[in-house]
Amino acid sequence: MSSPAKKRKLNNAAKNEKPQSKGLEYFFSKQQQNGGSSADAPESSSADSGSAPLTDEELARKLQAEWDKEAAQMDSQEPNGGEEPTMAEVVQSEELADVEQKQPDAPAQPPPATIFGGKKTLALQSAGMDEDRITISIPLDEPPLTFEPSKYVDQLKQHWSRDGGNASYALLTRCFVLVSGTASRIKIVDTLVNCLRLLIEGDPESLLPAVWLATNSISPAYISMELGLGGSAISKALKQVCGLDSRSLKTLYDKYGDAGDVAFEAKKKQSFTLRKPKPLSIKGVYQSLVKIATTQGQGSNEVKQRIVDRLLQDARGGEESRFIVRTLCQHLRIGAVKTTMLIALSRAFLLSKPANAEYETRNIAALAKLKKEELAEVWAKAEEIVKACFAKRPNYNDLIPSLLEIGVCEELLIRCGLALHIPLRPMLGSITRDLSEMLTKLQGRDFTCEYKYDGQRAQVHCDENGKVSIFSRHLELMTDKYPDLVELVPKIRGDGVSSFIMEGEVVAVDSASGELKNFQALTNRARKDVEIGSITVQVCLFSFDLMYLNGQSLLNRPFRERRELLRSLFTEVPHCFTWVKSLDATSTESETVLDFFKSATESKCEGIMVKILDNLPDVAYIGEEIGEAKQEEPKLQISKTKAKAKGKKQPGDAESNEPAKKKSRRKALLATYEPDKRLDSWLKVKKDYNSNFDTLDLIPVAAWHGQGRKAKWWSPILLAVRNEESGTLEAVCKCISGFTDVFYKANKAFYDDGSETGEPKNTRLQMPSFIEYSGPMPDVWFEPQEVWEMAFADITLSPTYTAAIGLVSDERGLSLRFPRFLKKRDDKSIEEASTNEFLAGLWRKQEASAKTVAGTKPAEEDEDAE
Repeated sequence: MSSPAKKRKLNNAAKNEKPQSKGLEYFFSKQQQNGGSSADAPESSSADSGSAPLTDEELARKLQAEWDKEAAQMDSQEPNGGEEPTMAEVVQSEELADVEQKQPDAPAQPPPATIFGGKKTLALQSAGMDEDRITISIPLDEPPLTFEPSKYVDQLKQHWSRDGGNASYALLTRCFVLVSGTASRIKIVDTLVNCLRLLIEGDPESLLPAVWLATNSISPAYISMELGLGGSAISKALKQVCGLDSRSLKTLYDKYGDAGDVAFEAKKKQSFTLRKPKPLSIKGVYQSLVKIATTQGQGSNEVKQRIVDRLLQDARGGEESRFIVRTLCQHLRIGAVKTTMLIALSRAFLLSKPANAEYETRNIAALAKLKKEELAEVWAKAEEIVKACFAKRPNYNDLIPSLLEIGVCEELLIRCGLALHIPLRPMLGSITRDLSEMLTKLQGRDFTCEYKYDGQRAQVHCDENGKVSIFSRHLELMTDKYPDLVELVPKIRGDGVSSFIMEGEVVAVDSASGELKNFQALTNRARKDVEIGSITVQVCLFSFDLMYLNGQSLLNRPFRERRELLRSLFTEVPHCFTWVKSLDATSTESETVLDFFKSATESKCEGIMVKILDNLPDVAYIGEEIGEAKQEEPKLQISKTKAKAKGKKQPGDAESNEPAKKKSRRKALLATYEPDKRLDSWLKVKKDYNSNFDTLDLIPVAAWHGQGRKAKWWSPILLAVRNEESGTLEAVCKCISGFTDVFYKANKAFYDDGSETGEPKNTRLQMPSFIEYSGPMPDVWFEPQEVWEMAFADITLSPTYTAAIGLVSDERGLSLRFPRFLKKRDDKSIEEASTNEFLAGLWRKQEASAKTVAGTKPAEEDEDAE
């Protein structure tokens, strides 16, 4: 008697009740309950078998009959019922699988039995590579003004309701795939905007988790929430979920080099699983990451491992697995940096709002009729508001709920203003190569020169109750590192001061003489849980700015006023707290400024900071295009900036009066404090920044095996600059100079390819998608995480290196001649490395200087130049 075909049950959105899936454990439990008895065996079993054990074929037929009987009973109770078992399906033909892939919601049809050798048997099929086909069909990369979320929201809500009602992780994965698959800045922003709009209108509660996941973090920098996962946890999960052994996993890693790509390939090799997966939701993934980060104590590793296992088990398809693993590794790398996300949020909330919100959105039809320049102005105004809010309060937990309630408006600036114990992003200074350039830029202005100390920048918060918080320039909380400064605050606060936010430089000093020490001495202090009695490295806080006082923001006050408040309301404590040494001057006092600069370098300082004292909007700005003009330009007009950088004239630019028009377009430099901006209002002149000795802060990204004596080390090493627009890294040169044997040894241990130890560390074998390089392939790729200061002779055009391509030449990038390693910049993250635009600016200065030496005027100053 042949086994009848089982009637399959397909998904029915109208039913919330889900029949229990039958896995192998079900069969085994039945076998144990029956104890091997043949009393209930089908007719085809031998009648006189008694208590003799059943053969494999008899047991299979018996279990099949029992299952069919239960399935028939369930069908009679739920004629339309049930949900399709996705991970373990019985007697399913390949033809039906093909039909279901094309028509996932097709009406239920009784499938034919799968035949092997003329007999109908049980078969298992994996849904490990199943994908959310509804989400895949949504054109997220359409222009936002033609994309209509309303066409998809109802369908998505119905789709999500089957799995709890929360937005699926498949939607975010689809966005990641499209964003990582393009280098177009416009496409990246458009895709993010459309994805955010679907969440705003379809599931606002999932918007905040989605933004955290897309920005490759789970909390702001000042709230320490590290996942604390090693590579072994992910490896164990991949081996357990996908059924791989260590050798197979290593083979995949050696081939692909990226943990996410390994997960993608491993998922394809997954044959089946005994547990039906629950589709991942955006909220669920984020909550899992938070639980991983907050789980501590005994048994925490096992708890974290189970969470990682479950995430990979529930991931549908290779792409979800890829981005889950990259998120767990904290290397998402989709090209959507912080600035891109803020731009996308501003545009999304101009076009969409939640169902219960009362704020007005912009008319899309009216926006579509605007000229490109007019549309760019609309975008830019919204972007400016959102960026300003995030600069003052860099926490999406504060920004997103306010946006959902009131949208992008002026009130947002009030709601997301300065707050105590929440660090604002610091204002940064532009680099000048020598004093003469600085004096030229600041003609007609009063400014102050300050010592640039070789220490750690600190932002000190104190409330009216005396609570103190200290943050680094990267917004990391470091109160525990400086308990001596916390104890110092009550002594420096003058009469009438209840609360404040102050900025200064923490410098290692000799406690007896007050003599300054270098930054390396400061790094010898412990970083956590420092006891005052155990401190051996004494520090002094040299304050230079005051941004908040007694509940009021001082950001819009000129620097002269802020400085006066700082010096009049706080008390100096010798060798512990004082103000930066400064000199007020004008551009006509060049000799005085030079003497002050020399005294700074002789006092073990890095150089000087030069800051504008007063707001003088009527004074012309005599600077280069890098600086304030760059900050003020809307992102959509970046192509114009690049055209100017290449010397191309724009429509309407007259030859004779072009310099005057360029100056008039620039906004006047103001003396206000501008969080998260690098402006020419602050200029820094360092002792190694001069016309004959340029340096760049580069990121090591790859290397080759050395030759001869260096065969066991990495040499040469490939370095890159940062593309601030796309988030990619552009290769600029190879370096073999300036390294010591001690450095080589430490570098090889840090970037270990696993050839000797068997455990790769901070390396990968394949070129990451976020690195742009077209030369000979290196032997190993580094995980970008360090910044090295490099000197060089000059900058040249290169057909091999891609750095700044399109900024100075359409066909060639820029490279460095005779690069030489100076030191590691432990005080800088890769987000602060030199950019391709900065490199292009150095090249233009070099070319202009060469023409001047040759007796010709630079092209931009020559009235006859085309």
